[in-house]
Amino acid sequence: MTEGTWPGHAQGSPAYRRILAALLFAGVATFAQLYSLQAVLTGVAAEFGVSPADAALSVSAATLGLAVAVIPWSAVADRAGRRRTMAWAISGAVVLGSVAALAPTFELLIILRFLEGVALGGVPATALVYLYEEVQRLHAAVAAGTYVAGTTLGGLAGRLVAGPIGDAFGWRYGVLAVGIMAGGSAVAFILLAPRPRGFRAVIRGAGPSLVGRITTNLRSPGLVAVYAQGFLLMGGFVAVYNYLGFHLEAPPFVLPASLVSLLFLAYLSGTATSRLAGGLSARFGRLPVLLTAIPVIMVGLTATLTAFLPLVVVGLVVFTGGFFAAHAVASGWTTVLATAGRAQASALYNVAYYAGSSVLGWLGGLFFGQFGWRGVAVFSGSLAAAAGIIAVVALRGAPGSGPRAPRNE
Repeated sequence: MTEGTWPGHAQGSPAYRRILAALLFAGVATFAQLYSLQAVLTGVAAEFGVSPADAALSVSAATLGLAVAVIPWSAVADRAGRRRTMAWAISGAVVLGSVAALAPTFELLIILRFLEGVALGGVPATALVYLYEEVQRLHAAVAAGTYVAGTTLGGLAGRLVAGPIGDAFGWRYGVLAVGIMAGGSAVAFILLAPRPRGFRAVIRGAGPSLVGRITTNLRSPGLVAVYAQGFLLMGGFVAVYNYLGFHLEAPPFVLPASLVSLLFLAYLSGTATSRLAGGLSARFGRLPVLLTAIPVIMVGLTATLTAFLPLVVVGLVVFTGGFFAAHAVASGWTTVLATAGRAQASALYNVAYYAGSSVLGWLGGLFFGQFGWRGVAVFSGSLAAAAGIIAVVALRGAPGSGPRAPRNE
């Protein structure tokens, strides 16, 4: 089958709905496991006697493993297929995540979390390419926004399950409960995902090599600018959520961990805004939506600096909504900007995205230790500002930046 022969499933068709439902479950299985430790970091720190920044390594180790694995997984997906690759990845991660919850030492926990992240890398490395190949191009931006909305539900579900159960019975039980939920979601993905029709396997020796496809994408100024969005914005986002619990469990708030975990409900704003951003991008172009989301992030951060808890909550909701709108735009833009090796273009975005989560998410802990919550807010806001400047300079006039006829995208 040559590219363009398969027009893709139409929006509203049964197969289209099955793809989105399947990827929603894939998002739950992936992101519930990836960030479940974030809801129980105070418990991890207390049991192993480590600092907040060290405890956050249990999150960073998983995202680092994912970052280093997405390129190899993209190569596997080019040969074995997108659907099959995601099924392998989710299944392996469920096993490793359950074992990590039983780790007797902090060092072993970090190693197992890294391996879990390596397994999880197969999902974000291929999910958007799977969408691009299987749904009509006209609806690709909306479908990508829907997928990102599903990832927010996964991240929320993992935190909401792990937090209260961890507070009541210990962090290990919270993480195990998330593993059980992820296992059920993995089964749902395998049963729902339709047989691929737009996939063409990459034959060894035919066309550009893996290194060639990666190099081509790294030479694109537009793609590099999009990768910078993922690196900077995700780093600031994870820093906020990593250390928010430590901030709110200390004076003047002194909230219990079970109540702090409910603040992850702010993720629901991301579920809405990522879907909304996909539709607005199709109508107005990606760049205006991205540049609107970044000031929203900064306004939300400013509100969290108050000692008035309701305003902190509102600020977190606004901040989260702004972040996921920007992420939905940037992640979906990669397949538009890529001229060769779309799987590798998407994978490189995820490398940058999760490298930001690992490195900058941990670095935020140093600011927290030195300057408290204000240091984290300023750190995250500075990253958002840098992302906005890069977008203005490098993405103006790029394909998909403004409203265009779908066939030109």
